[in-house]
Amino acid sequence: MKYQNAKFLLPPGLFRQLQRYIQGGYLYVPAPEKERKRWGELSGYREELERRNRQIASEAQAGASLDMLAQKYFLSVSAIRKIVYRLGK
Repeated sequence: MKYQNAKFLLPPGLFRQLQRYIQGGYLYVPAPEKERKRWGELSGYREELERRNRQIASEAQAGASLDMLAQKYFLSVSAIRKIVYRLGK
């Protein structure tokens, strides 16, 4: 996210109004609720993790041990257990 100078971005009246509330600070303007993306959606990482987690659950259902899956995927046994119980049901 890059910063933009409000003086050059906003109409003069709106700029002066905004100066009454904040001067020299940063103001975050969030996207409208309908346009917001969840974590990892833009980069595709969310889908990548979901794919990995489905694979983990599938391997566990096929008989792989939690310890073996933890070593294979570089996760804790606790994390593997959560994935398996969430997706395995």
